[in-house]
Amino acid sequence: MSVKNSNQSLYRATKTLVIRNLKLSFRTPGTFALALVMPASMLVVFVYAFGGAMNVGEGNFIDYIVPGIILVTIGQFAPSVSVRLSNDMTNGIIDRFRTLPISNASILLAHVTSSILQNVFTVKITMGTAILLGFRPTANFKAWMIIILLVILYIKMIMWLATLNGILAKTPESSSDLMLLISALPFLSSAFVPTDTMPPLLRIFAENQPMTPILDSLRSLLLSEDLPTRTIQMAFFWGIGLTILFGCSSIIMYKIKMKRD
Repeated sequence: MSVKNSNQSLYRATKTLVIRNLKLSFRTPGTFALALVMPASMLVVFVYAFGGAMNVGEGNFIDYIVPGIILVTIGQFAPSVSVRLSNDMTNGIIDRFRTLPISNASILLAHVTSSILQNVFTVKITMGTAILLGFRPTANFKAWMIIILLVILYIKMIMWLATLNGILAKTPESSSDLMLLISALPFLSSAFVPTDTMPPLLRIFAENQPMTPILDSLRSLLLSEDLPTRTIQMAFFWGIGLTILFGCSSIIMYKIKMKRD
């Protein structure tokens, strides 16, 4: 088979499986509730319930927390990705796929791609809700392009991690445990309060974990604030590096697991 035909086959198989995954998600009412209600409810709670007690320096609290809400809502989808893939690997559907003339890579790509589409929809809901509540981004066209690239990169990073977790999990029930912990990482960063207000040990962790440079970059780009170039470079360094690590690890572990089975 030529490279061109192989690529076309991979594309067609991935597209078909993406549609299948999206249809499965549409059949789960909780998926829509999570996408629609979670961003709005978190924004309302943080802005109106906690906003008066939070000290973020100058500026409005909602302007500060929007990037954090975006990352948190993206993380909320990660456990469901792990569970869905783990279900596929334990209920026999993967064995049926393997009997078809499709690439094994298309199975993983389909799970990641469908998750990216769902998360892009959720991010749009989050931004729309934030604007209704008073958020006013001032980013120019170039900044918006960087913001979009960074958000999509973050989604891919988290979804590949969720995919790897789903492959390694022994049962669908246990596959969500790690992702629940990962989804809590934005709370231990600069998502909702500046790191310089934290106790020393927590501050060291917060300033050196991947979420903080991503959050600081998104916030500064959205509000047209000055930001050291190194911070944006670190954001992309973490995003690209971890995406490659989790993606390659997922493919390798999937092949190993398929050989064992």
